[in-house]
Amino acid sequence: MVHDVTIVGGSYSGISAGLQLARARRKILVLDAGQRRNRFANHSYGFLGQDGRDPGAIASEARAQLLAYPTVEWLSQPAVQAKTGDGGFVVTIENGQQFATRRLILATGVVDELPEVPGLSERWGQRVFHCPYCHGYELHGGQIGVLAASPLAIHHALMLPDWGPTTLFLNEVFEPDADQLANLTRRGVTVVAEPVLSVGGEQADVTLASGRVIKLAGLFTQPRTRMGSPLAAQLGCEFEAGPTGEFIKVDAMRETNVSGVFACGDAAIGAGNVAIAVGDGARTGCAAHQSLMSR
Repeated sequence: MVHDVTIVGGSYSGISAGLQLARARRKILVLDAGQRRNRFANHSYGFLGQDGRDPGAIASEARAQLLAYPTVEWLSQPAVQAKTGDGGFVVTIENGQQFATRRLILATGVVDELPEVPGLSERWGQRVFHCPYCHGYELHGGQIGVLAASPLAIHHALMLPDWGPTTLFLNEVFEPDADQLANLTRRGVTVVAEPVLSVGGEQADVTLASGRVIKLAGLFTQPRTRMGSPLAAQLGCEFEAGPTGEFIKVDAMRETNVSGVFACGDAAIGAGNVAIAVGDGARTGCAAHQSLMSR
């Protein structure tokens, strides 16, 4: 059987894209490796109608709603290869099975690469975050830290005083210029140049190289990101530089430079947020459907 659309990635953007296509009565296949980016967090915030819910529960309920449509097939298998085929594409999954499809949506997400600071990865998604809009409010105005992993830390540090008193730990990553220092002062941000030795405690307490401990309610950092799948590169999709790493380049209709290949969610937009991913997936599913009508 040739599917109308195969969606690689069954997290928020992929399910959202699939829902639009299922409601258009198109035959779709979802291939999912089961590695949601926010699997480390217990709560998802800022998503209309779902504020504060378990992100896994949101994804499970969304999957059940999608699978209620009779034209949807779901395989919990990672896609390992994609290539152009006769009138479309051929996708190979981990067990060697191949599937032909007319259109392809890459909702493959990204992988976060955290700074190598002891104690940081263990608290990722719990007390160490990257999105102030997702987790800042729940720190209840407590002391907030920003661990610099790139010059993007200045953006974090200038935002976060709206959520609580903020300390920027430069950690020998970069040196703010005079204008940046003036803006940090204006926003009331404390700047600490001393290197960070570790992160520990019940929350996210920072231990400096001198042994001094600064107690925090939460800590934000800027992980580097890399593609969660090799498929876009295999297909010859173009990439563009984003604030934390490369992203799949798409046009206004969410289509890549490879005709018939679309991309959505964190793999194609530099914002790790459930609400944005869902909206982007909906746009992409509609665009893929419209391409099936016109080509």
